[in-house]
Amino acid sequence: MKGRLIALDHVNGVETAALMVDGKLQDLLVSDARVLALGTIIRARVDRPLKGQGGVMVTWPARGDAPAGTGFLRRAKGLATGEDVLVQISGYAEAGKAQPVTDRVLFKSRHAIVTPGAPGINVSRSIKDDDRRDALKLLVLESVDEIPHGLILRSSAAQAQDDDISADILDTLALAEDVLSMDGQGVLMPGDSAHRLAWREWTDPAQVDTAPGSFEDHGILDALEDLDSPLVDLGAGHHMAVEPTRALVAVDVNTGRDTSPAAALKANLAALADLPRQLRLRGLGGQITVDLAPVLKRDRRQIETAARAACRACAVETEVIGWTPLGHLELKRKRERRPLSEVLG
Repeated sequence: MKGRLIALDHVNGVETAALMVDGKLQDLLVSDARVLALGTIIRARVDRPLKGQGGVMVTWPARGDAPAGTGFLRRAKGLATGEDVLVQISGYAEAGKAQPVTDRVLFKSRHAIVTPGAPGINVSRSIKDDDRRDALKLLVLESVDEIPHGLILRSSAAQAQDDDISADILDTLALAEDVLSMDGQGVLMPGDSAHRLAWREWTDPAQVDTAPGSFEDHGILDALEDLDSPLVDLGAGHHMAVEPTRALVAVDVNTGRDTSPAAALKANLAALADLPRQLRLRGLGGQITVDLAPVLKRDRRQIETAARAACRACAVETEVIGWTPLGHLELKRKRERRPLSEVLG
């Protein structure tokens, strides 16, 4: 199928959203009720500083259906033990470790982001049209009598209807006011579910299928079965293996039976082009070590440039660190998702 398709369904009873582009699975969002989702806002208590790590441990009690928990807050200067602090879940951690949190709380919606403590009206830098940028700022001033917090208009606002943007701004501001006025410690606002997150982040025009069984109808279940295997076919006989370990994610690139002079370079470029998608679909992050097919040192710049371009195009923050003495390429990727093997296993 040509074009973009968003399918909203359930797999093994778990709410799941899939983005297909030209018949190929490009992104996958899965809800996991066992952990607090990214974006969850919590009023926590400063527990103790961690000397040498530049942060503090924070704890919060159970509240409603949300469990008690522990988080790690970096750059926490000036906070005293026992003090209340508003934090937001910013990543996932391995089992037994505290979840990363930030005190830079954001309220994200489809077209707008409310930024308490960071005043000003800003427009996404990806909107290049100066006339549209000015029109969006004017729209904010016309929509809201008073803006108690900072506001960012997201890239989706470039093509959205003004009425939809205004409604989104007002709803997000109202949500922020409600949450910030809540008393007591614990979870104040849960993070978005998979279907809600798909609505918020996948804003480009697409066909949307919400019917039960949509994953089977569009071949998404077959694509999920392919993700059970570490092997990824890169075409032309080339392949790579993506295998998570306790310490890092190991990626091994192979040329297969291709013995042509350019086989190694072609395999490496194909692997790096597809690697962000594979990591995204598999929910993998942290340290990534890529064992590339052997190439001459003069080809490293081209390979590194390709890696950086592929990572920039991915929604999950990924940094190309550089080369190891053994010739491996290292990447560092934010843990924004839970491993697919854990949430759908």
